[in-house]
Amino acid sequence: MRMVMDAWMRTRPDDPSPVLASKRSHAPSKTAMATWNSLNERQQVYLGEIMRDDRMTETEMWMRRVQRLPVPRAVEWRRLPLALKAAPAVVGYTRLQERLRRRGVHDPGAGQTVHALQRRGLLIITEDSVEHPAVGEVGRVLVQLSRRGRAAAHAGLDEPREPDPPTHLLSEWLWGVLARVAAAEPAGLKDDQLAGRSLFFIGVGYRNKAGGQPSRGLVDSVPVMASEGTHVAEYRWRLTQLGRRHVVEYLDIYREVYPSVPTTGIDALAADST
Repeated sequence: MRMVMDAWMRTRPDDPSPVLASKRSHAPSKTAMATWNSLNERQQVYLGEIMRDDRMTETEMWMRRVQRLPVPRAVEWRRLPLALKAAPAVVGYTRLQERLRRRGVHDPGAGQTVHALQRRGLLIITEDSVEHPAVGEVGRVLVQLSRRGRAAAHAGLDEPREPDPPTHLLSEWLWGVLARVAAAEPAGLKDDQLAGRSLFFIGVGYRNKAGGQPSRGLVDSVPVMASEGTHVAEYRWRLTQLGRRHVVEYLDIYREVYPSVPTTGIDALAADST
């Protein structure tokens, strides 16, 4: 499938890319179920309500796209506000706190619970500050499900595991490499800043093993001439035509699937292609 999709995009630059079909959802894994069962009741409530709030936020973002409204990056909106560092009597409760209160779980012990989930690798906790009309600038605690936490919540709530990324997409590791090259366009990434096994999967002229399939050919080492044009001054890694189209076509999907991979500066590629 990867070879066919790449060939299509390479030879039909003016045609729309085929729609990617996701793999079917799978039943919860035994590991995810064991992780859920290892949590106490309070931790299970927290993890379940955080997942439900995450899903509601995801629906809201989808509705904004349908209405052609601005949508922040997934790495931003998946950080869900848990609490404001001020008296609730003054600043009120966050939507997530309201969810928990409806389940009979109130604020005392919230910090211990979410940090216990973070130590297990199920949550990511961050902090920032926002302007509140009643108190001005106030600190805020945000929580984000890790992939392991999401799988455990799906298992515990008897829901199917989320489908795997489409076959045509790169792994999180390879997407991170490709995103670095894309962010360095148009100058390119210095030759010594890209090395290792990734080239055997995305570099032009490489194979991942003897007799194996050729790499995807998404990046290439390009000579950069000296200012007087007499010799090659250096080599830089740049996106191939296929690599550029791959990034432009699937940037939004990659951001959804791998929200932790930095993609700052890549949006200019999409703007240049329109």
